[in-house]
Amino acid sequence: MTAKSAAPPAKPKPGWRNAAQVDVARSRWAYAIGAVIGLLMAGFALFTAKGTSTLVVPPEDVALVNQQPISRVDFDLQIKALYNVTSSQATREQRQAVLNQMIREELFVQRGKELDVASVDADVRTAMVNAVEQGIGADVLASRPSDDKLMAWYVEHKDAYSNEGTMTVRDLVFPADVAPAAAQALKSGQKVDAVVAQFKGKDSGRVNGEEFYFAAKIHLGDQMFNAARALANGQASAPIPSSDGAHILYMVTNTAPVPKAFEEARAQVLADYQKAAITRLQSGDENFFRKRANVQIAEDLR
Repeated sequence: MTAKSAAPPAKPKPGWRNAAQVDVARSRWAYAIGAVIGLLMAGFALFTAKGTSTLVVPPEDVALVNQQPISRVDFDLQIKALYNVTSSQATREQRQAVLNQMIREELFVQRGKELDVASVDADVRTAMVNAVEQGIGADVLASRPSDDKLMAWYVEHKDAYSNEGTMTVRDLVFPADVAPAAAQALKSGQKVDAVVAQFKGKDSGRVNGEEFYFAAKIHLGDQMFNAARALANGQASAPIPSSDGAHILYMVTNTAPVPKAFEEARAQVLADYQKAAITRLQSGDENFFRKRANVQIAEDLR
């Protein structure tokens, strides 16, 4: 029996490809297109990333100076401040003058950074410190404490919200051995000048006539001022020992401070409350800055 000859392979139908067959040309084109797309995406990301150079000025800015933006908002505010018109109402010359000035300022600021002006110029250093301090206190100034907090502050510091008191007091100095008798004579109502002459006293000259409380405190010192402010008109203090003898304070007139009502003192209470809050924040930030900084101090100042 004769073997049958093998049947010829079936011809593929027109328009069809075998799954095992690969179109080399089409694959190369696909790879090429994918590579180009990848390069385009990478280039876009590279040239639009923050800190990279670009030839396009963003719409929110009016210029870029070494890639540092000049804000359109700042530009408009500058025109308004100088010419009292909006940017659209300003003439071309006005807009150009403002823009040139802002570019000049930015160039000089950048050059100042290159020269590290802040480290050597006292005014610049002071301005930078003030700017940081104001930044720390910005939130405090922007917020408003409740009436309860302000009232608590007012009650705690009530002496600070009073009309300034005045006093006319004489500071008399006597020998220590006769000072008790001189004090007793003054308390009994004897004339001041007569007591001074009898017990060989003298006026210290520290105070002269009527003075505000704060001035009397400066002239007398804390101890004698506290003794004086407790005296009523016509009263004399007990002898106060000192290196130059014994001082006796005789009060001619004492007008004590009159506390202000809360509503009258409200503005000052708010200012003092905010000032204290800012001081606390600045102190906390200063401690934080010191902790994270490498501060080395000379041995003789440790």
